[in-house]
Order: sequence, then structure tokens, then C-alpha cells
Amino acid sequence: MSVDAAQTGQLLTLLTIAFALGLDAFSLGIGIGLKGIRKLDILKLGAVVAAFHMLMPLLGLAAGQAVSGLLGSVATKAGGLLLLLLGGHMVYSSLRREHTVQFDHRSAFGMLLLALGVSIDSFSVGVSLGMFAADLVMTVLLFGFFGGAMSITGLLLGRRVGSGLGEYGETCGGAILFAFGVMFLL
Repeated sequence: MSVDAAQTGQLLTLLTIAFALGLDAFSLGIGIGLKGIRKLDILKLGAVVAAFHMLMPLLGLAAGQAVSGLLGSVATKAGGLLLLLLGGHMVYSSLRREHTVQFDHRSAFGMLLLALGVSIDSFSVGVSLGMFAADLVMTVLLFGFFGGAMSITGLLLGRRVGSGLGEYGETCGGAILFAFGVMFLL
């Protein structure tokens, strides 16, 4: 196999993985967007998700291959539990029509928590990629680009659809997050 064919194969593999990891960010974006979000917050959250999609694989690579089996499973379960809790809280609050303390995706803590929830699986992918000779810079840039772009796309789509759903937007968004959390836990 020639060097060009190997590089092309690696690029296609990394593009596929980056897209798959970005789907989590896309689904989160739809869920949050259905609740209603300002355009400035869309850009902020998209940037934070992109940063976490770049940071988490780096941390995964640093963790090393010795613990990859354990950390991969734990990271996926933790991300699923986080999405399950966030989605459940959104559904519960919207059904009770509570306007008290809710999860605030606009706060620094809220953005970090959401970004961590959808980026934690890129940690386990980073651990796995550490066993191979993947191009680190290309990997991190692709993961960041797809994570950020797909979260922004999901947020914009959710925002547009959510405005038509009215008060049920938060319930639908929470149900989506809850469903993805359950899928991660299974």
C-alpha cells in the first residue's frame, strides 16, 4: 500500500469518527434549541463543544492504552448518565410548568457540563486512537470542527422547530436528551 493510500484511508477514517462523534453534539443541539436559545448563546455553546471535542481526545491519548477498556466504558456510561439526568430534569420541569431553578445552558457551568456530556465519548476514542499512529493534529482539528459545527447546526434547527412547538419545545428537547442518555447506558 502506498503512503498516499494510507494517508487517504486515515483521513476517511478520522472523518467518519469525527462525524459520528459530532452526531451527539447535533442531538444535544436539537434538544437545547427546542427549549429556546439566543443566537449568541448558540455561538458560545458551539465554541465550547468544539473546544471539548478537541480537549477530550487529547486527554484520552494521554491516558494511554493500559486502561483503555475500563475508561472507554466508564466515559460512555458517564456521558449517558449526564444526558439522562439533564433530559429528565427538562421534561419534569416543563410538565410541572416550573419556573424555579432550572438547568441554565447559558451559564459557564451549564455550558461546560453540556459540552462535557457530549464530548466525553471522544475521550474514549482518543484512548483508542492512542494505540494507532493517527495524526494527532488532524484528529483534534477534525473532532473540534465537527463537534462545533454539528452542535451549532442542531441548535439552529432546534431553535427553528422549537418556535413552532411553543411550550412543548422544552418537553420534546428533554425527551431527546433523555433518549440519547438511555442509548448510551445500554
